[in-house]
Amino acid sequence: MTAPAVRLDAVTKVYGSGENRVTALQEVGVDLATGTFTAVMGPSGSGKSTFLHCAAGLDRPTSGSVRLGDTELSSLSDNELTVVRRDRIGFVFQAYNLLSSLTVEDNVSLPLRLAGREIDRDWIARVAGSVGLGEHLRRRPAQLSGGQQQRVAIARALVTQPDAVFADEPTGALDTRTGRQVLELLRRIVDDSGQTVIMVTHDPVAASFADRVLFLADGRLTGVMEAPTAELVADRMTKLGAW
Repeated sequence: MTAPAVRLDAVTKVYGSGENRVTALQEVGVDLATGTFTAVMGPSGSGKSTFLHCAAGLDRPTSGSVRLGDTELSSLSDNELTVVRRDRIGFVFQAYNLLSSLTVEDNVSLPLRLAGREIDRDWIARVAGSVGLGEHLRRRPAQLSGGQQQRVAIARALVTQPDAVFADEPTGALDTRTGRQVLELLRRIVDDSGQTVIMVTHDPVAASFADRVLFLADGRLTGVMEAPTAELVADRMTKLGAW
C-alpha cells in the first residue's frame, strides 16, 4: 500500500494555558490520499486554519502526529522542518503573497532560489505555462489581474514538485467567475499531474470541486463527504450551525 500524502493521527492543538487555554483541534485523525483533492470546511472557529497549518508543518501539534509521506513532521528539528516545508510542501494563500518588485518568472522560481537550487528556465516556463501564464513571465504582479496573481501563487507552490499543495481560501479575494477558473485549475492539477491538494474554504461551490470534504466543528472532525455537490455541502454546513 502506498502511504498517504498526509496523515494526521490523533492531532490535538492547544493554545494558551489556564483560563486562556483554547483547544483548536481535538484528536483529529485522517489520511489524505496521494493524487486527491480534499476540501476542509466548518463554521468560523472550527479549527480549519489550525488543521491546515498543522498538516502543512507550519505549526506543531500539542499532541498526536503528522506525517508527510513517510516523514514524521513532529519529530523534526526547526531547521529540518524548514527544509521539508521549502522542498516538499506548496502553500497558496488567499492574499497571494507575491513580491511586487519581482517578475512572474522570479516569483515562481523563488522557492528554488531560497533552496539554493539551480534555476531551470525551461522548467519555470513549463510550470507557468501550465497555469496559463506562459505569456506573462516578464510582467510584475501589479500588471496582472487578481486571478492571474493567484495563478502565479499556484505556480510558485508547484515549482518544487511538492508532495502536497495546501491552499487557504484561495478564491476568497476573487470574483465568482475568476474564482471558478482558479478552482478548475486546481482540479486539473490533481487530475492531470496527480498532485495532492488540500484546500480550506467556506464556499460550498468551491468545495464541490474536491473529491471529498472534511467537516470540522469545535476542533473535531465531524464528518466526511465523498463526491460532494454544492447543495449537499451547503445542507451539511447548515446542520453544523455555520450560517
